[in-house]
Amino acid sequence: MLALTVSAGNSVAKQAHAAAPIPQLVQKNGKFALMVDGAPFLILGGQANNSSNYPAALDKVWPAIKDMNANTLVMPVAWEQVEPTEGHFDFSFVDTLIKQARAHNVRLGILWFGTWKNTGPSYTPSWVKTDNKRFPRLTNKDGSTSYSLSPLYDATREADKKAYVELVKHLKAIDGQQHTVIILQVENETGVYGAARDYSAKADGLMNQPVPDALVKKLGKQPGNWHQVFGDDADEFFHAWSIARYCDDIAAAGKAVYPLPTYMNDALKDPLNPKSTPGSYASGGPTYNVLDIYKVAAPHIDLLAPDLYTPTSQSYEASLAFYARSDNALYVAESGNKPVYARYIFSTLGRQGIGFDPFGFDYSGYSNYPLGEKTWGPDQVKPFGTVYALFRPLERVWPKLSYEGQVWGVSEPDDHSGQDLDLGPQWKARVTYRQWQFGMPEWDPEHKNGYPEGSEVPSGGVAVAKLSDNEFLVAGINARISFDAGPANKDKGMLLDRVEEGHYDKAGNWVFERVWNGDETDYGLNLTNTPRLLKVRLSTYTK
Repeated sequence: MLALTVSAGNSVAKQAHAAAPIPQLVQKNGKFALMVDGAPFLILGGQANNSSNYPAALDKVWPAIKDMNANTLVMPVAWEQVEPTEGHFDFSFVDTLIKQARAHNVRLGILWFGTWKNTGPSYTPSWVKTDNKRFPRLTNKDGSTSYSLSPLYDATREADKKAYVELVKHLKAIDGQQHTVIILQVENETGVYGAARDYSAKADGLMNQPVPDALVKKLGKQPGNWHQVFGDDADEFFHAWSIARYCDDIAAAGKAVYPLPTYMNDALKDPLNPKSTPGSYASGGPTYNVLDIYKVAAPHIDLLAPDLYTPTSQSYEASLAFYARSDNALYVAESGNKPVYARYIFSTLGRQGIGFDPFGFDYSGYSNYPLGEKTWGPDQVKPFGTVYALFRPLERVWPKLSYEGQVWGVSEPDDHSGQDLDLGPQWKARVTYRQWQFGMPEWDPEHKNGYPEGSEVPSGGVAVAKLSDNEFLVAGINARISFDAGPANKDKGMLLDRVEEGHYDKAGNWVFERVWNGDETDYGLNLTNTPRLLKVRLSTYTK
């Protein structure tokens, strides 16, 4: 009887494990959550370098991901890699990748490098990229042939789709129960440089046809061909529509087999220069000015994500604002790897982002300087690892609070200026930088005491989540946060009723460590280069 009981228990356990739901992106009231194993999950990612997608390179990847405290590795899988000969597929690297990810207790995001990688076909198989007749490239406006493949030809799309679907089938077969792979990127940085669109005869003919009704209705336009409806924007908008439809067809075919969440990433248009010319940026990709087009044309793409390689705070924050929409979950698909980029996870989370994924995290010996760091090793990983160490224990807690409640977050601006947080009618807060733990800045207006060491380079950030009307979770580094009474409490004095430092255990329970009070709270809550997690309870008193 005991043996039967144990057997039955094992069977139930296996069935429960098998019944774990597939990862999905859910939406409620304009908020999003990436659900993994049935609960919200925060991607704390690290993307490996492009050529680390082979078994021999993985030994150089895992140490960096560990040093980074990442919970997700984002890794390319190339079309040329899995289908070097047409119709013959090799997924041995995918098998190795998933096996090793499980051993390292890390989830995976897979990047499909197909028709487009950095707008070009370099990761397509030789039988694709050397056959312009079967797989046509764009025609430039002057009649010359572009480097980029055209999205207007069935042969290219069908070949790409076949390979992508085979990959998704394989993922379902080997990972359909464990869900190591939680998200898929369809293509990489689509679009074209040096032109607004394909200027072939076929493209010109399609431009003269009516704009699809769904797009006309969505944008509130009058019917007509692309030139009539969009005027000077017609070329770029047509190309965006064409690429979006192409990629949506591929994504839809994959989801019919195994519906993992999908996204497309974007090589950005300058958010501070809206008048820049298509082709000077990746025209046709999901730039911020064509997001509405993508939302109509590509319903099987769950989100559109920015690649952020401009370290200045004004530009970075503007891009985050463009992509954090009520119909689009914010996910920083790529970000620079210089230390100044680590702070932006706080802004991303404050905008209810589902994940953050800086680029180039392995010890393969590659450096993308001057875009990234000149040298690369554990010292360069440390700024990201320090911030991730703060949020890794919150990988389930924070996204649940973000999805179900209210969150705020700010990153230190380039000029180190302070930022105000509106926490609702009862409370407000101010975040400041480059302050000592003790004292007020007005005591030393000429800064004779100097600034904390290393603070000349912006690195601070604070994220706040509402736990109840009077209680907040505060996570931060290199910043001071000071609370005050909001409009509803304007005639009352504010006090810090209790400030606890602590952490969350693996079950998501708060674990108290110590109380902050006196010197530690008289001058705001000062978060040094050692990140802290605080639970703050506010109260009032009668003046």
